[in-house]
Amino acid sequence: MARQERAVRTRKAILGAAGEVFAEHGYAGTTIYDVYTRCGVTKGAFYFHFSSKVELAQAVLDEQVGGQIAYLEVPFTGDAVKFQEVVDIGLLVGHRLTFDRMLQGSIRLAVDQGHEIDRRVPYRAWIDVHRSLLAEAEARGELLPGTDLDDAAQMIVGAFSGVQLMAEVMSDRKDLEERVAVLYRGLARAVATPEVVAQLDITPDRGKRLMARVVAEADDRAREEAGG
Repeated sequence: MARQERAVRTRKAILGAAGEVFAEHGYAGTTIYDVYTRCGVTKGAFYFHFSSKVELAQAVLDEQVGGQIAYLEVPFTGDAVKFQEVVDIGLLVGHRLTFDRMLQGSIRLAVDQGHEIDRRVPYRAWIDVHRSLLAEAEARGELLPGTDLDDAAQMIVGAFSGVQLMAEVMSDRKDLEERVAVLYRGLARAVATPEVVAQLDITPDRGKRLMARVVAEADDRAREEAGG
């Protein structure tokens, strides 16, 4: 059991270091040596978990999808309006992109070109998540008549990708949360009914507030499990 726990910690450390290095140098500029020296493991320990840079990069992308979707399992909204959850995904991810190097690295891999990894994985996953939420919102009568759920989901994911990339270029993501809020105000008016739009919280600091709530709830669960 202790050996398995060490292996899990080592793999997590490698992925964290890989996210940082990919964020700094991109796929082409990153070497396996960069990664295992960054996280302080041996070359042999690295190759025990990953056989190549391609496999490592794909794992970082997969971790992005799995890790982000795990946040959605926490009922961090509790709002009566379902479309608020669509907004909250973008605001929460936008906030995390200002400090989470692992997430920054996976996003850079998703937009970098000229490598062998399947960059479609995170886009498909996020489109599916958004379509599911939009379908629930539609069932509640929150969307404008005639809204195409597939088109709307792809529009939201694509627009967010473009805005975060522009924020990285223009301000090193310093104003990303403001840009994301502006984006979602426009997206909400394009997809949701005016009555729903009037109820939404699309303020730039909502992502930070959601993150604090997610962390607090995770801490509460950890204490309950430890006590149980």
